[in-house]
Amino acid sequence: MDAFIEANLRNWESRVPIHTRDSGGFYDVAGFLAGADKLGPIEGEEIGDVAGFDLLHLQCHFGIDTLSLARRGARVTGLDFSPSAIAQARTFAAQTGLAASFMEGSVYDAASLTPGPFDRVFTTWGTIGWLPELKPWALAIAAVLKPGGRFYFCDGHPQLDMLDEKDGKIVLGYPWRNTAAEPCRSEWPVTYTGDPEPLSAPLQYSWAHPVSDILTALMEAGLRLVFIREHEAVPWRPLPSFVKGEDGLWRLPAGAHAMPLALSLMAEKPAA
Repeated sequence: MDAFIEANLRNWESRVPIHTRDSGGFYDVAGFLAGADKLGPIEGEEIGDVAGFDLLHLQCHFGIDTLSLARRGARVTGLDFSPSAIAQARTFAAQTGLAASFMEGSVYDAASLTPGPFDRVFTTWGTIGWLPELKPWALAIAAVLKPGGRFYFCDGHPQLDMLDEKDGKIVLGYPWRNTAAEPCRSEWPVTYTGDPEPLSAPLQYSWAHPVSDILTALMEAGLRLVFIREHEAVPWRPLPSFVKGEDGLWRLPAGAHAMPLALSLMAEKPAA
C-alpha cells in the first residue's frame, strides 16, 4: 500500500499550487483572505458552536476550512500528509493572523502527531476515499477525542462515488467497495477545481467505503452515533450534467430521480 499512498502524495503535491492560485475561484481564496468564513452550508450548520473548543481537522489540505473554524472561535490544529499543503496553511495563518497549529503526517498517526485531547475532530469532503482502511482511521479519531468529545464527518455519499456519465446518461461505473490491496486506479489530467493546468502527477488511487464500513469502524472504535444524515447536494460538480444552485451546491439535473449525494454524521466518545 505504500506505493499507492506515495502516488497519491505526489498527486496532491501537484494540486497544491493550482489550488492556492485558485484562478477559477473554486476555493474563493481571495474571499477567505478578506475575512470570509469558507465552511459550506451543510458542514457550516451541522458542526454547531465550536467557540472555545480544542478542534482537530484531519486531512485539512491547505487550511482554509481549519482557519474558518478558528474564525468561529475554536483553538484549531490541522493535519495533512502533504508538505506543500501544510506549508501553505501556515502561510495563510500568518497572513490572516489566526492562531492555528498545522502538522504534516498521516491521519493514521494522529494519536502520536496530534494527541490532543480534543473536544471536536472534524473531517469533510474528499477524505476517506484516499484511505485504504477505515479501522485505523476510526481508532485514531477515538484516541485523540476527550471523553464526551465529538467527531463530525461529511463527504460525498458512497452511492455518488459509484456514478459515471456516458453519452449524457448517468450510469453505474465504479464498484461500491474494494479491498485495501485493490484500489481504483485513475489518471485525471487536471484537478477538480476547473483550472485547465495539467497535473504533473495525475496518477491516483482511491478506495470505495460503503456506509456500513464507515459506521462499523466508528462503533468498533468505541464511538456512539449522535446523528446520520443524507443530502441531495455536494459542493463540487461530480458529473457534467449536475446543476449548481444558488447556495453554491451541485445537484442532479431536473427530471433525474433523487438520490443521496452526501453523507454526514456526528459521533461521540462516551464520557465514561
